[in-house]
Amino acid sequence: MAITNKFRFRHLVLFTTLPALLVGALLWLTAGFLPSCSTIETLRLTAPDGAFDLVVFSRTCGPDTGPNTQAALIPAGDSVPEDAASFVSIGADADLVPRWDGFGNIELSVPGTAKIYRQDDSVAGIAVVYR
Repeated sequence: MAITNKFRFRHLVLFTTLPALLVGALLWLTAGFLPSCSTIETLRLTAPDGAFDLVVFSRTCGPDTGPNTQAALIPAGDSVPEDAASFVSIGADADLVPRWDGFGNIELSVPGTAKIYRQDDSVAGIAVVYR
C-alpha cells in the first residue's frame, strides 16, 4: 500500500470544527460570570422638533461601579441602548437640571465638584450649554 500525504476532508472538519465548538462552549459557560451592566434612566426630555430625546441616566456594571450621571441624545421614543454614547459623563449622582432652550440648544448644570469624564460642546449638531 502506498503512503499518501492527502489531507482528507473529514480531518479538516475535525481539526477546525471541534476546537471552534469547544471555544464557543467555554465562552458560553463563562459569560455568566461577567458583570452585566444596567442603565437606570432618571429623566427624558423630547426636543422641541420631536427628533431626539435628551436622556439623563446612570450606568452600573458590577459592584465596583461608582456613582455616575450621564446624558445622551437618542432618537425620539427609543429606549436607551446599553452602549449609548453619552455627551456628558460625571462621577457623581447629580441632577443636571436639563432643558431645551428657545433656540433648540441643550442646557445642563454640572456640579463644580464632580469629576468630569466627558463634556462635549455639541452633539448631533446641537449646541450644549453648561451652566
